[in-house]
Amino acid sequence: MDLCSFCEIVAGRAPATVVRRWPDALAIVPRSPVVDGHVIVIPTSHVRDALEDTEVTAATMRAAAGIAPHPCNLITSAGREATQSVFHLHIHIVPRRENDGVALPWHPGRHRP
Repeated sequence: MDLCSFCEIVAGRAPATVVRRWPDALAIVPRSPVVDGHVIVIPTSHVRDALEDTEVTAATMRAAAGIAPHPCNLITSAGREATQSVFHLHIHIVPRRENDGVALPWHPGRHRP
């Protein structure tokens, strides 16, 4: 089994800038933040994605919502086809401002049936 980079951070075996700690979650700065203030909230237990354990997902989202600024994007993905690249539940908090130039990875009306 491959090592989970987020589990390694939770265990203290991998470096991360921790912004906030809860008993069941951590907020960390991503390796390549999109904007100032971009953080990722991860559960301290290994859960593959938001669909695997709804209780952990709810607790992680509660933590994220508690520190998220307004306006922002709260983003999570479930599955490789949905752009998930790290298979440990994580919620991106991306602060937004008008004309910030941040483009989301999907666009309305540009899908194939």
